[in-house]
Amino acid sequence: MYKAIAHFKSNEDGATAIEYALIAAATGLALIATMPGIGTSVQNLLSPLAAALS
Repeated sequence: MYKAIAHFKSNEDGATAIEYALIAAATGLALIATMPGIGTSVQNLLSPLAAALS
């Protein structure tokens, strides 16, 4: 019984999965926060090109 408790206590597989999930969530939030600004910049960059082609 002591070995089972010691093994459970030292098992870090769940902690690693949670850390990766937190990293993925933070990356997603950062992308969501920056995409509107990037989209506006690209639109402003390509508008003269679209006008020239039409």
